[in-house]
Amino acid sequence: MTAVTRQEVLGLYRKIFRIAKKWQSASGQIEETIKEKQYIKNEAKTLFRKNKNVTDPKLIKQCIEECEARIEIGLHYNIPYPRPIHLPPMGLAHKQGRTLRHQEKLRKISKPIYLKSHDEVS
Repeated sequence: MTAVTRQEVLGLYRKIFRIAKKWQSASGQIEETIKEKQYIKNEAKTLFRKNKNVTDPKLIKQCIEECEARIEIGLHYNIPYPRPIHLPPMGLAHKQGRTLRHQEKLRKISKPIYLKSHDEVS
């Protein structure tokens, strides 16, 4: 990891914790705000620790883009949780052999950048 990339990653990590510190839930309820703040912190710690040994520059860039996208979406919609994919579970193909593999491939391709690491951690 280059020094510039390292600074960018550390800056994102600090930015997430600053957002968590100032976070207010959409409902305004204190319990929900505390729960969402804790979710933001735990999600950041989990994902950053999971990716700390990544050395491939393309994969690092992808992780940075995912982080930035999740930050922007969270701030825009005031929801810290990842937005779901609007695709029915078995809606692309029949549940048999090659078509099932094809459906899984299409589902993976259609997954937005801000959800790439969500299923791996959850």
